Amino acid sequence: MNIGIIGAGHIGSALAGRLTSLGHSVYIANSRGPETLQDLAQKTGATPVTTQEAAQRGTDLIVVTIPLKNIPDLPKDLLAGVPAEVPIIDTSNYYPLLRDGQLPELETGDLTESGWVQQHLGRPVVKVFNNILADHLAQPGQPAGTPGRVALPVASDDAAAKQKVMQLVEELGYDAIDAGSLRESWRQQPGGPIYCNDLPADKLREQLTSLGTERTPEQHAEFLANQAKQEQAMAAQGIKL
Repeated sequence: MNIGIIGAGHIGSALAGRLTSLGHSVYIANSRGPETLQDLAQKTGATPVTTQEAAQRGTDLIVVTIPLKNIPDLPKDLLAGVPAEVPIIDTSNYYPLLRDGQLPELETGDLTESGWVQQHLGRPVVKVFNNILADHLAQPGQPAGTPGRVALPVASDDAAAKQKVMQLVEELGYDAIDAGSLRESWRQQPGGPIYCNDLPADKLREQLTSLGTERTPEQHAEFLANQAKQEQAMAAQGIKL
């Protein structure tokens, strides 16, 4: 496939290396220009391009993996001319303390993180790859049927796009689990039991079921509180995003 990756941070770089190793053609962009991505290109085999070129050359799939606060800064016509059937993956996570500042819609729970991204992009998105550490994603997955194989939740309102992305997740060596609509994607956000815990399929399904589908105010408050503790611990360790 021809895959465009917008964002060359931890997740974008990890995906670039994994996808090229599987034989896909990867076009990767950052906010500073393709000339700054030569080292990454040599390391991963991806082709450095501009943001607009990544969107246009990702004719089979586009991954948007930039800091959440920078989503509104993307070109308004970024996806103009991109066919409606091309899935748009969003890997966003909300870090109000360490990086993003407070975004009102996410603080109140009116929107999920990817729901917010979807509004800004004006296109349906598929939420995946947000709840696995980049270091883990950079390593080869496991063959289907391997005991304890890590499972990844995939959420979207676009059934066809979700199916295509789930096939890619399987190809990367993970069990792809249908995590419902984008409104239900709060379950894989930071602060919850699915986030960065590398669960196998049976345990992931158990967690999805136990959380329910409609987020309660209590669950939203709990996730935010857990995330705040995690961010404070990361800040104390000098971790920067």
